[in-house]
Amino acid sequence: MDSDGTQDARGTHANPVPRARSAVPPRPTQAPSVPPLPDSSAFLTWLRAPRPEALPGVWRFGHRPRAKEEPEQIPTRQLISGAVIAFLVGWLVWSLLQNGYVGEWWLLPFKLIVPASWRGGSSEVVNYLVYEGYELLVAFLIMIAVGRLGRWGEIWRRFVAPHLRRSPEREQAVPAPAEDPAEWPQLRAAGAVDAADRLAAEARAGRMRDVDHARIARAWQGVRSGRFSLATFTSAVLQDGAAACLHPSGERDLPARIARHDLLTGQVRLGTTADDPRNPYAYRGAGLGLGPDLLGTSLLAVGPAGSGKTGTVVRPLAESLCLHALAGRAAVVVVGAAGAGLGPVDAYDVVVRIGNPESVYDLDLYGGTADPDEAAAVLAEALVGDLADPHPGGDGRRSTTVLAQLLGPFRAVHDRFPSVPELRQLLDGAPGPLDELRTALQGSGQESLIRELDARVRQSGQPGDVAPVLADRVALLDRPAFAGFFDTSGQSKPFTLKALDHPVRVRIDLPERGHADASRMLARLVLAQFTASVAAREDRSLFACLVLDDATGVVTPEAVRAIQRLRSANAGVVLTLRTLDDVPRPLRTPLLGATGCRMALSGLTPWDGQDFAEVWGKEWIEARDVTDRQIIAETPAGKALHMLRRVITGKAPTQRAVTVRQVERERWSASELAHGVPPGHAVLSLTNVKGEHAPPLLVDLRG
Repeated sequence: MDSDGTQDARGTHANPVPRARSAVPPRPTQAPSVPPLPDSSAFLTWLRAPRPEALPGVWRFGHRPRAKEEPEQIPTRQLISGAVIAFLVGWLVWSLLQNGYVGEWWLLPFKLIVPASWRGGSSEVVNYLVYEGYELLVAFLIMIAVGRLGRWGEIWRRFVAPHLRRSPEREQAVPAPAEDPAEWPQLRAAGAVDAADRLAAEARAGRMRDVDHARIARAWQGVRSGRFSLATFTSAVLQDGAAACLHPSGERDLPARIARHDLLTGQVRLGTTADDPRNPYAYRGAGLGLGPDLLGTSLLAVGPAGSGKTGTVVRPLAESLCLHALAGRAAVVVVGAAGAGLGPVDAYDVVVRIGNPESVYDLDLYGGTADPDEAAAVLAEALVGDLADPHPGGDGRRSTTVLAQLLGPFRAVHDRFPSVPELRQLLDGAPGPLDELRTALQGSGQESLIRELDARVRQSGQPGDVAPVLADRVALLDRPAFAGFFDTSGQSKPFTLKALDHPVRVRIDLPERGHADASRMLARLVLAQFTASVAAREDRSLFACLVLDDATGVVTPEAVRAIQRLRSANAGVVLTLRTLDDVPRPLRTPLLGATGCRMALSGLTPWDGQDFAEVWGKEWIEARDVTDRQIIAETPAGKALHMLRRVITGKAPTQRAVTVRQVERERWSASELAHGVPPGHAVLSLTNVKGEHAPPLLVDLRG
C-alpha cells in the first residue's frame, strides 16, 4: 500500500488509464484547501460518544433506546394533582397524630419495643432522641405510603431525573486505554504500537478529523484482510500521521457540509422521527439516519416539486457518500440537471457537464467496454428501453441485436466504437458506410462479422425493422450542442463507470433546457452502465451508489430487474420522482417492490398514495368503540336526581360502554398520505441489507 493512498482495495493504482483518457483526476501538485481542523476536545468527544445498537434507520450517535411498547402514562395534570393531594393527605395524617386527635394508639409499637428503662431514664437527652427517632420513623412510613399513593417516583423520573442526567453527560469520562477508540486499541492488539501512538498523538493535538479516522480505519481493514502488509501500513502512518493513506485527490474533507454526519456508523441525519401515535414508540423522537446498510437496498423518494426531495434528501445523501469516498469506503455517481443544487464542484473528483463546452470530462457512450454485445445491450436500454413496444412484435432484444450487428464489424475495422454521427449513419442504412465496412472485412478471416453485416443489410427497410427507431433516438444526441461530446477517437477525457472500482466522486450534469428527451435518454444510459459495471466488479467491498435526481422516464423493465440485483453487488441507487405517473403503470408495483426504502413526501396525490398504501400493507390494531346510553330513571327520586343533574351539566345522564376489538387497518391510507403529511415531513419505510425493516415512519425532514 502506497503512503499516498492512490491504491484501491485490490492494490492497483487509482489512475489505471493513460492521462489523456483518465477517469480519475491526477493528484494535485499543491496541497488542496480544506476546512479548518476541528478542536481536539470536540473530535475526542465525538469519537467517544455512545452509539448503541438500534433499530434500522435510528440515528445512533448519542441515541437512548426506548421500550418497544409505550407504557401507560398518566396525564401530567392528573399526575401532579394526585401528588399534591397525596402530600396534603400525608400532612393531615401527621398533623392529627401530632396533635393527639386520634389518640395514642400509634405510640403502642414504641411502648412495646423500646424498654421502659430507655423511656423513663434520668437523661432527658436520651429520652428525646429515642422519642424523636420513633417519630421520624413514623413520618418516613407515612411519606412512603403517600409517595406510592401519589406516584412521586413517576414525577421524579419524568420531570427531575432527565435534568439531573444531563449535567454528568456534559462531563464525559475518559475510558480506559484498552477501550478508548482514540488510543487505537485494535492496532495495539495487532502489534502496531508505534502507529497507534502516532495516531493517538495526532488526535490529542487536534490534527485529526472524522474523515481521517474513517479512512485510516478502512486502510486497517485492508491490513486485516491481507490486501496490505502491516509494515507498509505502519510506515505510512509514521510518515504522514493523520494524513496517511489519502484519497487520490489529496482531499481530507469536503469544502462545506450542510448535514450532520457520523462516519463511525456511516450515517447521515435526515431528520427526526415525529412523536406521533402512528409511529412505533421505539422510534418516536429519535433521529433518522441513513447509511450504506440501508442505501444498499435502494431508495425511492416521491414528492411534488418543492417538497424537499433535492434539498433534504438528495443533497445530504450525496454529501455523505462523498465523505465515504474520501474515506475509501464508497464510490458515488450523482446525476441531475445543471444547477440542481447537488453540491459544489470542489466536492467531486469528476464533473461531467454534458452540453457545456467548458466541461473537462466527457461521458463514454459505451461504458468503457470492449465487448460489442455488452455495449449494444447497454446502449439499446438507453435508446429504446422506455418504449413499451418500440416496434410491432418486437422487444429490446431485437434492438440489442441490431446494434450488435453494427458495433461488432465497426470495432473490428476501426479498433473503436462509432461516434454518434457514424452510428446514426449506420442505423439509417446508408449504403456507403455499410459497403466500406464489408470491403474492409473481406479477406480478414472474420466471416462471422461479414454474416452479421449482411444480415443487417437484408433486414434494413423491412417491415418491423427497429433501426429507424434507434436512428431517431441517436439523432437526439447528434445535435450541435453535443458536438464535442461522446468522442471515441481519444481526443477527450471520457469518464467511464468502470472506474467504480475506485473511491471516485462523480457528478454528471444533464442538459435540461431544450434537450429534455436527450437528458432522459442519458440518465437511462448512466443507470444501465452503472448496473452493468457494479455487477462485474471483482472487489465488492467498496460500496457503489448512483444518486439520480429526477428519474422521470428512466424506469424500464430492465432497470427494475437490475435494481433488484444491486444488493448482492454491494451497491444501490437513490431515485426521486415528482409522481408515480412518471413510471408506466405496469412498472409501479415492481419498482416499489424492488426498492427496500420508500419515501412519500408531503403533497402526494391520492392515486400515488394508493400505490404506497398497497405496498405498505395493513396491520392489526386495537380499536375502541365508545357508546353512550341514556339512563332512564324509574323512581320519583331517581327522576328528580336526573333532572337536577341535567340542570347542572346541561346533559342527560348517560352510561358509557367501551368495546375493544382487533381490526385490520392500512398502516397509511391514501387519504392520510395525500392530506395528513405536514409540509417538510415525509413517510418513510426502511429495509437494510440484512433484511431488517422498519414500518412506515412519519419523519420531520427539518429536524
